[in-house]
Amino acid sequence: MQLEDTFKKVKAASQALGLMTDGQRKEVLDAVASAMTKHQDEILAANALDLKQMGNQNPMYDRLMLTAKRLEDIASDMRHVARLPSPLGKITKDTVRPNGLHLRRVSVPFGVIGMIYEARPNVTFDVFSLCFKSGNACILKGGRDADQTNQAEVALIHKVLENFHIAPAVVTLLPATHEATGEMLSAVGYIDLCIPRGSKRLINYVRENAKVPVIETGAGVVHIYFDESGDLEIGKAIVYNSKCRRPSVCNALDCLIIHESRVSQLPELCQPLTKKQVRLTVDEKAYAALKGKYPDELLFHAGSQTYETEWLDYAMGIKTVASLDEALSHIAIYGSGHSECIVTENPASAQHFQAMVDAACVYVNAATSFTDGGQFGLGAEIGISTQKLGARGPMGLEEITTYKWLIDGHGQTRP
Repeated sequence: MQLEDTFKKVKAASQALGLMTDGQRKEVLDAVASAMTKHQDEILAANALDLKQMGNQNPMYDRLMLTAKRLEDIASDMRHVARLPSPLGKITKDTVRPNGLHLRRVSVPFGVIGMIYEARPNVTFDVFSLCFKSGNACILKGGRDADQTNQAEVALIHKVLENFHIAPAVVTLLPATHEATGEMLSAVGYIDLCIPRGSKRLINYVRENAKVPVIETGAGVVHIYFDESGDLEIGKAIVYNSKCRRPSVCNALDCLIIHESRVSQLPELCQPLTKKQVRLTVDEKAYAALKGKYPDELLFHAGSQTYETEWLDYAMGIKTVASLDEALSHIAIYGSGHSECIVTENPASAQHFQAMVDAACVYVNAATSFTDGGQFGLGAEIGISTQKLGARGPMGLEEITTYKWLIDGHGQTRP
């Protein structure tokens, strides 16, 4: 491997992290957060170069864009992470066996976490803060679209680490090349866990090619089911917020499912979406209800791929169903296990929906935009896991630790 020496340095640096106290980690994270504010012009200048290359018509533009306010929020998240209880050294099992052996199960870092992500420069800071707080080194592989920004961010982090006499290799940015991705996925013995965060195509590629352990995150085909008893005003607010708050993120709404008894109210339910010129791709019943009452240039007939699409833009599908069970069946076919919601005033329907939907986050009368580590009280997030083995949903500090058994004896041998 061309990058083997780089991986060796990160592995060695990760071992030194275990000697730091939580107080020392807090001090470093606070210093990085302060440096972000002090040097925000440098980061924003680098980000402007990336944005210029992308162009504002790209659906990923909003994900790529940093502002002074967004940097301030990222710094605030980092300070919050710094003050969270340490996830390390927690004893989750403590028992003495009949033969006198004392067994304890204690939380420890993974060691080296590899992160592959696309045009999301906030991830660079979020991953560093979570990994550093949890005693993990991190290897970052960003996309070409955000490379200037990522380089500026990692350079800033390195300056702070050097001031504290910490090896900069504890956070290492790889070249933004396809070849670097391949080497990262083959870095057995160097990378303990790899987390892809981005499009379905990226996640599938990582899963199919990785030789190191992987946790899948990010891809989300998200539904809201507007039940026959749903409150119209609540539904309008939830649909608009879930779709339009930030359409390029993975918790954004992709498909509105509506009970056929409420289809006549679709124009009112969707009216707030016109403020953002949201394109609706809909089935025949929904089309008939919306025709002439929603802008014609934003209304389209559903096609074969409508309901499997993660739009990442001001666009979504609409599906009409005859029952809650039909809505559940649609979600079971097209959902990605990310976030699903029901708008209903019927407690039995709400309970049935939450019991039957197979997803990491299942909402009743609340926007799917809340699927976020910060909103769940985790500080920042390293990703949102859509799998079931290990972490599921927003992943914070606890989800990037593992454990080991400590066994104390006094000469016992096994017969």
